[in-house]
Amino acid sequence: MTRIPSKDEILQWISDNPTLTAKRDIAKAFGIKGAARIDLKRILRELEDEGVLRKRKSSYREADKLPPVAVLRISAPDAAGDVFARPLEWEGTGEEPAILMLLKSSDPPLGDGDRVLARLTEVGGEAHAYEGRLIRKIGTNPQRILGVYRKGSEGGRIVPIDKGADKQWVVPAGAEEGAKDGELVEAEQSGPKGRLGLPKARIVARLGDPTAPKAVSLIAIHQHGIPDAFPDEVVAEADRAKPAGLKGREDLRDLPLLTIDPFDARDRDDAVLAIPDDDPKNEGGFILWVAIADVAHYVRPGSALDREAKHRGNSTYFPDRVVPMLPDRLSGDLCSLHENVPRACMAVRMRIDSAGHKIDHRFTRGLMKSVASLNYMEVQAGMDGQPNDKVAPLMEEVIRPLFAAHDALKRARAARQPLELDLPERQIVINEDGHVTSVDFKERLEAHKLIEEFMVLANVAAAEELIRLRTPLLFRVHEEPNPDKLDALREVVQASGLTLAKGQVLKTQHLNNLLKQAEGTENQELINLQTLRSMTQAYYSPTNFGHFGLALRNYAHFTSPIRRYSDLIVHRALIRAHRWGDDGLTDAEIELLEDTGQKISDTERRSMMAERDTTDRYLAAYLSDRIGAEMTGRISGIARFGVFVKLDETGADGMIPIRELGREFFHYDAETQTLTGSDTGLVIGLGQRVTVKLAEAAPVTGGLIVELVKLDDYAMPKPSRYGRKGKGGKPPRRKAGAAKHKAKAIKRKVKRTRR
Repeated sequence: MTRIPSKDEILQWISDNPTLTAKRDIAKAFGIKGAARIDLKRILRELEDEGVLRKRKSSYREADKLPPVAVLRISAPDAAGDVFARPLEWEGTGEEPAILMLLKSSDPPLGDGDRVLARLTEVGGEAHAYEGRLIRKIGTNPQRILGVYRKGSEGGRIVPIDKGADKQWVVPAGAEEGAKDGELVEAEQSGPKGRLGLPKARIVARLGDPTAPKAVSLIAIHQHGIPDAFPDEVVAEADRAKPAGLKGREDLRDLPLLTIDPFDARDRDDAVLAIPDDDPKNEGGFILWVAIADVAHYVRPGSALDREAKHRGNSTYFPDRVVPMLPDRLSGDLCSLHENVPRACMAVRMRIDSAGHKIDHRFTRGLMKSVASLNYMEVQAGMDGQPNDKVAPLMEEVIRPLFAAHDALKRARAARQPLELDLPERQIVINEDGHVTSVDFKERLEAHKLIEEFMVLANVAAAEELIRLRTPLLFRVHEEPNPDKLDALREVVQASGLTLAKGQVLKTQHLNNLLKQAEGTENQELINLQTLRSMTQAYYSPTNFGHFGLALRNYAHFTSPIRRYSDLIVHRALIRAHRWGDDGLTDAEIELLEDTGQKISDTERRSMMAERDTTDRYLAAYLSDRIGAEMTGRISGIARFGVFVKLDETGADGMIPIRELGREFFHYDAETQTLTGSDTGLVIGLGQRVTVKLAEAAPVTGGLIVELVKLDDYAMPKPSRYGRKGKGGKPPRRKAGAAKHKAKAIKRKVKRTRR
């Protein structure tokens, strides 16, 4: 293991060698190579923060940059043993930049001339401009497996956790990477596949205890059958892809389009621009551009890439990893709209008036170059008066017009009245070891809403364009709530003392009025949650039934073809309608649109379940060291077998088994969603505030068992203090009369409705 020098040793070297103070010189002096350079960088940054060192840049960088993911050609190791690489594709005007490869011990050996796909990080003050981390070697796609390592006398074996795997894998001596018996490991095939004997593997990642947090998402991937390894032919096809040129495309490279994404985004598939309209007939209006990665250029109908993308249906997102729909060569490189890199796109130019209504639109197939890759927080900080060095030059000409256009779109949204649910989104923060460090609720910035509204408008334009041109497509359909779910919602609304209009065609504005009634009351979260539960699940279909939640008649997904197959279908439909090439929607695809819509609707639900299960397991692991702690929450569900509680701090769902509520019998009423105690008349219903004690947390299943301590403001006695036959005495009749009267009134109302 490489020894990292102390701060004093580094300072002494700099003092003794004033002409050799670049990071590479220091690394060479102390024999630091590969991934160990990360620790050296951290120490130097700490010395800089402490004011002991001052960093000076040795040269100015050209504006031309490499994308975050790129194909590189490896050079032979230099005299110091460092491995450098050069980009295979370089659009800049100067000499192509040098890239130092930071290789891990588990990475395969690299030789002169090897081609690799790598993730790049720009560095300053060094002889090299970038540092690269290997994703994989081009032309190789070793099979990977997840399993439990069993140590043997020489090496060991891996027992796969996938039920469909019937063979164990042999791990030769020297390929264990220090794995211990019983650990969950990720391994890859080593050596050619043989006809006889067990396949050989080398361990590439140790995940520790199979019940540990770092293993959670991998287990969910296997349990839900989400394909996470690309077939060889798919990877090979992606590797052969070349950047699209200008031929047959509109040149949009002079437009100051930019991307705004989460700070940790790996792919960027949409860019935006707003320009005030100089037409005197459209005073206060704007010209909006939305440019989307042209995935259809690279993923052709019937190709290996196409078959695999359709099989996956969509990308799946976990707190610690992404299972992409497309290989890295496309999703992280050629189809990602990286800063200052020419990229093929499908774009729509839209004109809106001062009230945010779309006047017209025009679609084109183009070539663009993003002026900046920004994140939501830095854009919002710029609008709040604190722009950083990257945002400041773009504020007046690019960013402020975007927000001004969004103000107009907000007026159109207010008139349209889409469903305005207020349900905070959880964000699980995980450290490098895979442990949950915190559970936060994402802040909804104005920058988030801006991008959402631009994308919604582009999706509407795509649906309207294809309807106008009579070209088949897949719509994003969200039907009205069914009557049974609405009746259940009304029961909760009535029990909360609120009203929901009945006897008329339900519109989103009626539900928004309900949500406004609940706003600021103790029932706000409950009403939002129950309104969400009353909604039908959206799906994809070639038949247009509209989008109830967005209050839109025509809606199709157009803006995320990197991660959704539905959007790729819409792109191909536009290519076919406008005769932009031979990669448009085929007759065979049109005949199968119904089946395709059903399939990708199913894969979407599969991903949602895997993501939800993973979140539950992470939360259970996070709370597992707080057994016995009291927490507050609200009753979110009632069942015959118990009560579900949503905890305030984390948003996790805990269950109170019916047996823990007391030894009296509880009557379950499905209509009113209540449990009523037979002896005390105690009524337990949706939305009540509770204090609970965490009794069990099972990271393997994601289950949380809690005990009821307080219901509203009443302290619950322990179940063991009394019995049904009076042993130990009964608890006080906790507002029994009022509770019974309330339950009977609700039941009478239900009966009158049914007559």
